[in-house]
Amino acid sequence: MKSIFTFLLAIVTVSTFAQKDFQGKATYMSKRTMDMSRFGDEMSEQQKKQMMARFKNYLEKTFTLSFNKTESSFKENVKLDAPGTTARRWGSNNGQGSIYKNLKSKEMIEDVEQFSKRFRVMEAMDQPKWEMGTETKKIGQYTCYKATMVKVDNTIDWGSIFSRRRNTKKKDSTQTAAEKDAVKMVAVTAWYTPQIPVSSGPGVYFGLPGLILEINEGRTTMLCTEIVLNPSEAVEIKRPSKGKEVNRVDYNKIVKEKTAELKEQFKSRRSGGRRN
Repeated sequence: MKSIFTFLLAIVTVSTFAQKDFQGKATYMSKRTMDMSRFGDEMSEQQKKQMMARFKNYLEKTFTLSFNKTESSFKENVKLDAPGTTARRWGSNNGQGSIYKNLKSKEMIEDVEQFSKRFRVMEAMDQPKWEMGTETKKIGQYTCYKATMVKVDNTIDWGSIFSRRRNTKKKDSTQTAAEKDAVKMVAVTAWYTPQIPVSSGPGVYFGLPGLILEINEGRTTMLCTEIVLNPSEAVEIKRPSKGKEVNRVDYNKIVKEKTAELKEQFKSRRSGGRRN
């Protein structure tokens, strides 16, 4: 069975990569759910709905993955506010940017704007520890195979900044040092198709024998909704060159410190509001 799969994959690879400048674009829809229970029982259902509306542009986004044989760029499709809308929705700037991956040079660069500053987060592309499965499903016209792994969760928990739980201080006081320093992990499920034998995918994901069409990571799902292979207009992929260059460890430290500052500022404003 394995030899048959390898033979078929080889046929697809030869026919697809026969063109010298093979390239394409894939559109992904990203949706993230939020745990509203963290806001406490004092928030009504109507208030929760209003909060979700404010966070919608953060929770639901679309991206485009531009790719060729060795390079890819994953970028958010930024939506313009509707005519007459003056107020910017929360989270409209934080995290915007692109993720550049180069399979040949083994480098990944996240070009990101965070806290009104631009960063180039440099990271080596170590091969992900995927566990290959045999389960399959169709995504559009493509047959996809399942792969899973567990990785460190670097997601910024913006919801915790605005949490209304009042027992946080008590809970934190009972935590051990080991619990506070524990690395948060997240389970990831990927669905890839050997019919497009490009070892790339949305976000930071790569390393499978085919383009990744769906990612399920914690509360986030990214699903490919459209693919265009060898479009009439050449696909342009540029290596990011602007912004402050930092490694992943330093960037995560900056984000953690700034997030803590935001949380304290939010608590101070909320306390002041209650006193008045």
